[in-house]
Amino acid sequence: MPGTMNSVYALGMSEMFIRLAVATLAGAALGLNRELKGKPAGLRTHALVTLGAALASVTIIYATAPETDPNALSRVVQGIITGIGFIGAGVILRDAAGRRVRGLTTAATIWVAASLGVACGVGYWSAVAAATLLTLAVLVLGGRIELLATRIFGAGDEDDS
Repeated sequence: MPGTMNSVYALGMSEMFIRLAVATLAGAALGLNRELKGKPAGLRTHALVTLGAALASVTIIYATAPETDPNALSRVVQGIITGIGFIGAGVILRDAAGRRVRGLTTAATIWVAASLGVACGVGYWSAVAAATLLTLAVLVLGGRIELLATRIFGAGDEDDS
C-alpha cells in the first residue's frame, strides 16, 4: 500500500492538485493515442475519466479524515470500476453482419484510465507510472505484434472448440 494514504486535508492543497493533475495527464496520454487512431473516445474522454476517478478517491479520503476509512475507499473504487463499464460499452460497436466487433481496445483503455485515476487519487505513484507506460506500450506496439503473430501463425479464424 502506498505510504501517502493520509487524509488529503493533512497533505494540503498542493498534494491534492498534484494527484488530480497527474491523473488528468495520464488519461490524456492514453486518450491521445486513441484520438490519433480516430477512435470515438479520445483525449478529453480519457482525461475526464481519470480526473473523475481521482476526484472520487481524493474526496473519500478527505471525507473520512483524519484516518482514511479503507472500507469507504473500497466501496468508491468498486463503484468507479463498475460504473465505468457504461462509458466503455458506449464505444463498442458491432458491424451490420454481426461478425466484427470494434471499440474493445478503447473500452479497455477507458477502464484502465479509471483505474489510473484511482491510483492517482490515493497517491500510488509507482503503480501510476508503471501502468501508464505499460498501457501505452500495449497501445503502440500491440497492433504490430498482432500482425506479426497473424503472419507467423495464421489468421486465427478457425473455431477453437
